[in-house]
Amino acid sequence: MEKVLILGAQTGFGTALAEKYASEGYGLYLADLNVEALEELKQRLEERYNAEVSLLKFNVLEFYTHRIFYKGIDPAPVGAIFAVDYIGDQKRAEKDFLESKKIIDTNYTGLVSILNIMANSFEERQQGFIIGIGAVTGEKYKQDVYTYHSAKTGFMTHLEGIKNRSSLLRMQVLTVNPGFVYMDETKTLETSITSDAVPEKIADKIFAAQQAGKTSLNCEPVLSKLFSFLK
Repeated sequence: MEKVLILGAQTGFGTALAEKYASEGYGLYLADLNVEALEELKQRLEERYNAEVSLLKFNVLEFYTHRIFYKGIDPAPVGAIFAVDYIGDQKRAEKDFLESKKIIDTNYTGLVSILNIMANSFEERQQGFIIGIGAVTGEKYKQDVYTYHSAKTGFMTHLEGIKNRSSLLRMQVLTVNPGFVYMDETKTLETSITSDAVPEKIADKIFAAQQAGKTSLNCEPVLSKLFSFLK
């Protein structure tokens, strides 16, 4: 059974994508800081889909552990999904650099660290796929959480660079702009949503795009982009 690695398995997207890939016959490496909190998800996926699920402890902020973390995964995953996400507290970040640093390191620096390791490995093997998910706050709330949005933009730009670097190789890089997504992390920003703006619906689109070999997926509604421009 081929296994997919999900970094940030506790996030809304991490859980939704774990459910989707397990339902399609994939095994999973679920990675996050609090492994114990993933036990219930692991049990559900094993019972519902007969999936092979392994739990891995991963700290995106401990850059020095990333190479050892990835080398310890055996067998190597056929794909990696970057679902790590930390919006943080924008007001606090404006006064406390440590909060700004945490937002940036979680959504950009730490992800670049592990991404580079995986991309090099996949390129050497001439196979595999990488999925990177952008800001879940959408264009509409970019100003409200601009530290978070800037970090996510940086990560996606870096991923685009790897995509261009790997264009001639047998490695798929899929960048995802989810638009605003209603989940625990964004409940304070928006209360009225469309039925499509939830992780489960977008996870279906991500899986379909990955399976089709696509390199980009934009789920941002046109009206949201217009609102951001007018604002």
